[in-house]
Amino acid sequence: MSASDAPPNTIQAELNYFSPPTDGSKPYININADPATGVRQRNFDSEPHIIDIENIRGEQGSVTLDTAGFQFFRRPATHKAFIDDKAVETEYYPESIEFLKEITGASRAVVFDHTIRRRRPGEVEDTPQKRQPVPQVHVDQTTASAIARVHRHLPPADAPELLRRRFQIINLWRPISHAAYDWPLALCDFRSVDAKRDLVPTSLVYPDRDGETMSVRFNPNHRWKYLRGMGPDEFVLIKCFDSRTDDDTALLTPHTAFQDPTTPKNTPYRESIELRLLVFYD
Repeated sequence: MSASDAPPNTIQAELNYFSPPTDGSKPYININADPATGVRQRNFDSEPHIIDIENIRGEQGSVTLDTAGFQFFRRPATHKAFIDDKAVETEYYPESIEFLKEITGASRAVVFDHTIRRRRPGEVEDTPQKRQPVPQVHVDQTTASAIARVHRHLPPADAPELLRRRFQIINLWRPISHAAYDWPLALCDFRSVDAKRDLVPTSLVYPDRDGETMSVRFNPNHRWKYLRGMGPDEFVLIKCFDSRTDDDTALLTPHTAFQDPTTPKNTPYRESIELRLLVFYD
């Protein structure tokens, strides 16, 4: 590839932001999609914006978990198949926990769920076994839902002490099978986020309970990044929550899947896995 054929460092793409309910009510999303359409019921709209997104391939050191809210690494996984959930839990969970503890210095890390996404154009089924990339700017957790996760997934005797110390929720995201040129992941630098204005707590309605996620309002100051062509031997840590609020530490990362206009023709559809972990420090 000649220099003139190389992809630009910054591309433009459409990202879908949050548009609030017209009646002023709290926004919500029903986690179970309509089986006939694949659409999840919700009471708010998407607001598309054309956004500059910087490809930081070669400049990965410019972002870290505590500055931008995300950080890229290259380390292959021993587990390769990502087909059987039990195998993922017994083989991929332990090595990912060790990666995370080594990188962050955490004393304890607990995986509380994982999602495998395989893009299937035209398919409407949206079940845990058939998740697709999410083209909506969001943050996985709110403060309330992060605390609730600790109580939900840790022994009752441990939770009070763990909540007195610093804890985080981190998403470990990795392409599987092949490089993720198709519908990659864009991440918003926390240093460009106005947390009080941009973030909107949104109910996530499960059959047996309500959770909470963050929708994100458009802000022209947002600085978006991605790592073009992430391969299966690369992963990104995405901070969903951090209880440390006494300094300038990044607290979270808005993110979204998006259609990259520089995606090569005949690129295989995106396949990826994300683990969400509760991360604790002594």
